[in-house]
This record gives sequence, C-alpha cells and structure tokens, in this order.
Amino acid sequence: MQNWLESLVLTFVPLLIVIDALGNLPFVVSLSEGMSPHERGKMINTATITATIVGLIFLFFGQFVLNVMDISVGAFAIAGGLILLILSIRYVLTGHIVEMIKEEMVAVVPIGTPLTVGPATITTLLLLATQFPLYVVLISFILNMLVVWTSLKLSNRIVGFLGKGGLKAVSKVFSLLLAAIAVSMIFRGLDLLGLIHITS
Repeated sequence: MQNWLESLVLTFVPLLIVIDALGNLPFVVSLSEGMSPHERGKMINTATITATIVGLIFLFFGQFVLNVMDISVGAFAIAGGLILLILSIRYVLTGHIVEMIKEEMVAVVPIGTPLTVGPATITTLLLLATQFPLYVVLISFILNMLVVWTSLKLSNRIVGFLGKGGLKAVSKVFSLLLAAIAVSMIFRGLDLLGLIHITS
C-alpha cells in the first residue's frame, strides 16, 4: 500500500508542476472576459476534455511509437529532460512556456493544448510511463485534470485572492522545480545508457 501511494505521489507531483494550472489562470481569465457564465463553463469543459484526450493518446500510444522508432528509454529520457530544461528556462526568461496564440477555438487551442497539455506534459507522461505502472500514471493524470478543471472553475476567485503577482510568483517556483526534474531526467537517461552510474 505504501509503495502504491509513493508511486502515486511521485507521478502526481511532476505532472502537477509541468501542467501548471495556476500559471495559466491569468490567460484563461483574460480570454473568458465578457463571456456569460454558460459560455465560460462550456469553454472550461471543452478545454479540460481536449487536454485529457491529448494526454491519454500519448500516454497509451507513446510507448508504441518509441518501440516502432527503436528509441531507447535512456535516449528518450535525455531528450525529454533537455526539452523540459529548455521550456523551464524559457518560462523564467519570457514568463510563459509556449507562445500564446489566439484562435477562434481558444478552449481547444491554446487552453486545452498546448497550455494545459503541451510538450512538457507529454514528455513527462511518456517518461513516467517507463518508470511506473501505467495505471498509476493514468490515475495521477486524471487527478491532475480534475485539479485543472477545478482551478479553471474557480479562476476568478483564485486570481482575486492571490492577485496576478502572486500567481506569477507561484509559477516561477514551479518553473524552478521543472528545471530540477529536467536535470534529474537527463541524469537518469545517462545512467540507463551506462554513461554514468547513479547510486540510490
């Protein structure tokens, strides 16, 4: 039971950090400005469903793609770690992980993807699936999607409570944690390839 809970925490936390639901709230609030409660609720539901579908596709079929392309877990861990590190540095320097592009279907793009489930989340899902049982990663991902849905529903209250400066500060801390996770992934990849040896 303890091992299961430990695995759940070890998969839930990295996903919570890379999804960064709080960091996306100011953008979501600005996009939903002027919408009726019904329109805003529909946008939130569509964004959450889109993000969930994208994440599940990569979670279940990502390993198959790796096998077909003959990519080792170690090589993917290094590549994924480098991507996450670049994204975290980009966030520190620019204030966002991806370019925010306004399109007609803002619930799908960019809120659902790539803001909620983008390159960082997809990479993390694939790497976690190689380290933990698939059902544990699945549960953690679904729980994170519930966190996203809840935070979007309460976005106006959260922004009002923390303020945009407070949200930005929380996101900056998350970006530092993301960088630490990225470095850890790189070292894990090097270890899997036998280039270095890491003792637990």
